Amino acid sequence: MARLERRCFPADAWSAATFWSELAGRPTRSYWVLTGPAAGGSDGPAEDEQILGYAGMSSDGETADVMTLAVGPETRGHGWGSRLLERLHDHARDSGAGAMMLEVRADNPAARHLYAAAGYEQVNVRRGYYRSSDGGSAVDALVLRKELSLP
Repeated sequence: MARLERRCFPADAWSAATFWSELAGRPTRSYWVLTGPAAGGSDGPAEDEQILGYAGMSSDGETADVMTLAVGPETRGHGWGSRLLERLHDHARDSGAGAMMLEVRADNPAARHLYAAAGYEQVNVRRGYYRSSDGGSAVDALVLRKELSLP
């Protein structure tokens, strides 16, 4: 996951230690991993699979939080991000949450589109929250919220 994280978020990628810390946060932290054949295709065993995407959340009350969601660049455009996000929504509802919140980089149009299509609305801005990927000015974090409806 950390390798994919560095490819998806080079300016502010989580370290392997951060992922381990997140995973240790059970039962309030939950993660799902999307796997598929390693590049070049393989009919071999599971160890020939690679992580194509992942999503994680924190659920401890009425509002759940998307902690991370990533799909590898070569895997985007096939609906995997939407499916991972819907899995988070389902788990949040099952955990008793009535809403989801998240932060997204203002300069990430693909992620912003994903969240808007899923019904998220902007509720706040955290100015200069993220490091710039090119050494320029810091990037704002948009705080988004979605009310979860019953299935």
